[in-house]
Amino acid sequence: MSDQLLRLTVLGCATPYPSVDNPCSGYLVSSGDTRIWVDAGSGTLGPLQRHVRLEELDAIWISHLHADHSADLLTAYYGALYADIRLAAPIPLYGPPGIADRLAGFLTNTPARSPIESAFAVTELHDGHQVTIGSLRLTSRAVAHGIPAFAVRIETVGRSLVYSGDTAPCQSLTELAEGCDVLLCEAESAQAQAEGDQVHHTPEDAGGTARAARAGRLIVTHVGRFLTPQQAVARASARFDGPVDYATPGATFTIGQATTASVRSTS
Repeated sequence: MSDQLLRLTVLGCATPYPSVDNPCSGYLVSSGDTRIWVDAGSGTLGPLQRHVRLEELDAIWISHLHADHSADLLTAYYGALYADIRLAAPIPLYGPPGIADRLAGFLTNTPARSPIESAFAVTELHDGHQVTIGSLRLTSRAVAHGIPAFAVRIETVGRSLVYSGDTAPCQSLTELAEGCDVLLCEAESAQAQAEGDQVHHTPEDAGGTARAARAGRLIVTHVGRFLTPQQAVARASARFDGPVDYATPGATFTIGQATTASVRSTS
C-alpha cells in the first residue's frame, strides 16, 4: 500500500557551508501522515516549507551539533514562537545530550534564559534510543565523529532507511544498517586522514559500509568540496555492487517494493 512507503526528500547536503543551490544537511522523511525533519543544517528550513510547515511536523531528529547539521533550529525557534506559526504543542526534538542548553546559549540575549522548551519538547538521544513517531520507528546508535553523534534507522511496515549522520566507518553503523532497504551515507572525505582519528567516510568507505551491512541501495550524501557527486558515486560503486545514487538536492526517493527517485524543479 502506498501509505506504507517511506519517502526521503533531500533538502540539502552541502558541507561545511551551503552552496548557491544546495543547503547544508537536511532531509524530510515521511510515511503516510508522519513527517520528520532529519537534521536541520544551514538553509534547510526554506526548502522544508515546500513540503510541510513547522507546525505540521511530527518531530525533528538531529544527528549532532555541528552547524551544518543543526543551525536552522535557531531560525525555526523564532518561527515557532514569534511569527505566523501557531504550535498546538512544542515540536518533539530528538538530539544529542546538551542540545537544549546549546540552543539557549546562542538564543538568550537577556538575563532570562530563552524559552527553548516552549518551541521544542527535547529528548536527548543515547546509544540504542528507540521511539515510535506516528507510523515510523526510530532507532539511534552512537557513531564515531569525535563529538556526541548518532545515526538513525527509520522503519515502517517492511521498509527501512538508515542515515549515517557524520561518522567514520564503525561497527555500530554497520550493525544499525544491517539489511536495510536504503543506506543514506555521508562521503565527505576525498581521502582517509593520514593522522589522527578518522571522523568521516570516504566514498570507498561508504561503499564498504553498505556492502558489510548488506544494504539494498546506497545513497551517498554530504560529499565534500574536493569531490564531485559523480566521483563519489563511482568510487562508492567500486566497493558496493548494489545501486548507488547521489542525494541530489530536491530529490525525493520513494522506498518501497522498488526504490525510485524524482527531482522537484526549483524554478
